[in-house]
Amino acid sequence: MDATKRQQQQHDEEALSNSSPPASSSWASTSSSSCLPGSGDTDRAPLLPCKMADDEKVDRVDVSDDTAHQISVDPWYQVGFVLTTGVNSAYVLGYSGSIMVPLGWIGGTCGLILAAAISMYANALLGRLHEVGGKRHIRYRDLAGHIYGRKMYALTWALQYINLFMINTGFIILAGQALKAIYVLFRDDGLLKLPYCIALSGFVCALFAFGIPYLSALRIWLGFSTVFSLIYIVIAFVLSLRDGITAPAKDYSIPGSESTRVFTTIGAVANLVFAYNTGMLPEIQATIRPPVVKNMEKALWFQFTVGSLPLYAVTFMGYWAYGSSTSSYLLNSVHGPAWIKVVANLSAFLQTVIALHIFASPMYEYLDTRFGSGHGGPFAIHNVVFRVGVRGGYLTVNTLVAAMLPFLGDFMSLTGALSTFPLTFVLANHMYLMVKGPKLSAFQKGWHWLNVVGFSLLSVTAAAAALRLIILDSSTYHLFADM
Repeated sequence: MDATKRQQQQHDEEALSNSSPPASSSWASTSSSSCLPGSGDTDRAPLLPCKMADDEKVDRVDVSDDTAHQISVDPWYQVGFVLTTGVNSAYVLGYSGSIMVPLGWIGGTCGLILAAAISMYANALLGRLHEVGGKRHIRYRDLAGHIYGRKMYALTWALQYINLFMINTGFIILAGQALKAIYVLFRDDGLLKLPYCIALSGFVCALFAFGIPYLSALRIWLGFSTVFSLIYIVIAFVLSLRDGITAPAKDYSIPGSESTRVFTTIGAVANLVFAYNTGMLPEIQATIRPPVVKNMEKALWFQFTVGSLPLYAVTFMGYWAYGSSTSSYLLNSVHGPAWIKVVANLSAFLQTVIALHIFASPMYEYLDTRFGSGHGGPFAIHNVVFRVGVRGGYLTVNTLVAAMLPFLGDFMSLTGALSTFPLTFVLANHMYLMVKGPKLSAFQKGWHWLNVVGFSLLSVTAAAAALRLIILDSSTYHLFADM
C-alpha cells in the first residue's frame, strides 16, 4: 500500500511539474495553467476561467488523489448497474404511495418523466466536471473545493453526509419493514416489533460492510442485487395486477384537505428527485475506467432508460391496483400466497443490504483513507478489525436513528429537500457556470441561472413541507414506534 501511494504521489508531482510553472503554492500553479488548453484534453471539461484563478482571496483546498479504495478499474456497465441498483432499490415499493397518491395520475406520471429528464441532464453536467483544472476529482467535496474554496468544500461534505446518512437510515427502515412483513405473514401476535426488526437489519448490514472493503469490490453482488430487485418488482407487479383486476372501482382522488394537499404535493416533488439521484456521482464516477466522461455518460443513459423501466412498472401498477389507499410499502397491500410474499420481502431485505453499501461507500472511503493503517491487503486482520470498529459504529448510529424515527416517506422528502436538490441541481448547474461560463451563450447562462434559483427556492419549500410532515407524524407516533 505504501509503495502504491509513493508511486502515485511521484506521478502527481511529475505531472504537476510538467504542466505548470513553479508558483507559491500548488493551487497557484494549477490556477496559472488553467487558462491554457492542454494537449489531449478533448475528453475534459474546459478549465476554470482566468479571473477565478487569479482571485487570491479564495482559500482553495488542495485536492488529493490519495485513497484507500480502488479507482479507475470498473467498466461502464458495472457503474451502470451501481446506478441502477440505487434506482431500483426497495424504495421503489414506496413510490406508489409517496409519489402517485399525492400527485394523482397526471401529476405523478408527468412528474416521474420530467424528473427523469431533469436528473439525467443535471447528472450529465456533473459528470463532465469530473476532470477540471488538469486533475481528476474523485470526491464531490474535492470538486467543490477546487472551484469555490475551503468553505464550500466543508459545506458540500456536510450536505453529502446528511444526504447519505438519511438514505442509509431509510434503507435500514426498509429492511426492517421487510423482516416484519415476513413475520406477520405467519404470526400476528405483535411480539416482533419494528424496532427489533430494524436492529436486526442494521446488524446484517454491518456484517456485509465488514466483508466488502470498497465500492468496486461489489462486482458479483451487483448481479445478485439485480436479481433480487427483479424478484420483488415482478412479484409486486403481478400480485398488484391480479388485485386490480378483481377489485371494485378504485378511488384515485388526492386525499386530504386543500391545505394538506399543498404540503403533500411539495413533499412528493422532493420524492421525485430522490428517486433518480444518488448525491455521490463523482465518487461513483471515480471507479470508472478512462475515458471517464464518455463511459459515465453511457452508464447514465443505461440508468435512465433500461434501468428505470422496472421503477415505472411497479409504481404505476401499484397505484392502478389500489388507488389512493396504496400503502407506503406496496408489499403490505398485495394479496397472494404467503410463500410468494415471503420471497418478495426476503429479496427486498437482501437487496437493501447491498444497496446501503453503495450509499455508505463515500463515508467508508473517508474513514479508511483518513484513519486506516494503509498497510497490508483489505483482508489483513488489522484492516478487518478496523472496519468492524469504525463501520460498525457508523451503522450503529444509523440503526438507532432508524429505530427511533421509522417514518420512511418523511425521510425521503427531507432527504430530497435538504441535500438532493442542492447537490444534484443547484451545485451542478452553478459549477458548470463557473467552469464553462466564458464559452456559454447568454441563453445558456440564463438557463443555468434559472435552474440554480428555481431549485434553490424549491429546496427551501420542500424542506419546510417535509419538516411539517415529520412533526405531524411525531405527534401521532412515539419514539421507537411499531408501525
